[in-house]
Amino acid sequence: MQGTRFRLFPQPQFLKDFSEPEIVLVSSVAGSLGPGPSDDRMYAIFPIGKTAPYGIAPDGSAVLTPAWQGQVEDPAYPDEYGNFDYLEPGTPQFETAHLFGTVRFVMDIWEGYFGREIPWQSDGTYDRVELTILPSLENAYSGFGFLEMGGDRSDGGYTPFSLNFDVIAHELGHAIIYSEVGVPDPENVTGEYFGFHESAADLVALLSSLHFNSLVDKLLEQTRGNLYTLNAASRIAELSENKQIRVAANDSRLSDFAKGWVKEHHLAQPLTGAFFDIFVDIFHEMLLDYGAISPELEELSDKLLATPEYATVMQAMFDEAFAANPAAFNLALVDARDILGTYLADTWKELKNVQLDFVEVADLFVEIDRRHTGGRFARLIRGNFDMRDIGYAKVGPQLQPLDKGSHANSVRTMVPMD
Repeated sequence: MQGTRFRLFPQPQFLKDFSEPEIVLVSSVAGSLGPGPSDDRMYAIFPIGKTAPYGIAPDGSAVLTPAWQGQVEDPAYPDEYGNFDYLEPGTPQFETAHLFGTVRFVMDIWEGYFGREIPWQSDGTYDRVELTILPSLENAYSGFGFLEMGGDRSDGGYTPFSLNFDVIAHELGHAIIYSEVGVPDPENVTGEYFGFHESAADLVALLSSLHFNSLVDKLLEQTRGNLYTLNAASRIAELSENKQIRVAANDSRLSDFAKGWVKEHHLAQPLTGAFFDIFVDIFHEMLLDYGAISPELEELSDKLLATPEYATVMQAMFDEAFAANPAAFNLALVDARDILGTYLADTWKELKNVQLDFVEVADLFVEIDRRHTGGRFARLIRGNFDMRDIGYAKVGPQLQPLDKGSHANSVRTMVPMD
């Protein structure tokens, strides 16, 4: 049966290449979604009069939890065919539909990689998860029974996170990890667990964005397959034309944190960087399989990586190879995306230790490759973890108290026992 259509922005609409939303088809059977939108697992609302996000009330007098009991903006209704792609940007109804559609689209992707439905952490306590828009919130949270989207005011204006695919996907990544791996006790947890959490959320956002055909086309048009240039895929949660929260293609090593760490977002970078490098290397292997690049090009790429000569030498070679067979580059990128997504899902399904470190993640990822391919990618996987000092360096102590942007001691980790 036919799914349900939504219009989603693959990247923020203020970026000139993504100013118009793209029609996507999610798995919800046409006609099955109610106003909101809503279904049997979640519902989207735009509250009226909500002054504080979920969590500890500003005056400390209470814990604010879903469901919101106050007034809401008129919900988005499906059209006569059950779709929401008729809605126009600039209305509360488009925002709620964009938020719901993004969550459903990302869940479709990752439930495909997991091979099963991904439960909500709050199943058994709440019948459904609330997807809430709160413009006064200068952040975005994934918590027990809710996802709450604020916006960015750093440049004096207001850009809603409910229209930022990467931000929503990132928060959904946290929700997946809390459900699959577990919620730690903030008083008894490793810094690497929270670094792993941030890395996983970034990877969910990155790989999910590569399910937009327009973004894949733009990525290859920009880079000609040389993915180490700064591009739409490696920039996580773009906030402007030249600013993003984190970059997946980074040079961070675990040894950078041997003396200690302050922010888990920074501690995540060696792991995210290793996985991005693995993604690029698998992409190169797929290009070799399709005959789109020569073994000499692939070997030279490895040899020149992180050297001043890389950009000028490799870009010219990738330009020539891409021009000769652009279709193969597209196929190889999609293959690499789905291999990494499947491997990550299989890894996360088996990680049940909230005291984990990056070595445990790396070792299990290598084992997952052995099960799938007999270890075809083991050398490149292990090499990229080694290059990030994962397995060779120990993370030092936490050097400062966690700030309000941390996931520890925050609304994100609050559960009913709290």
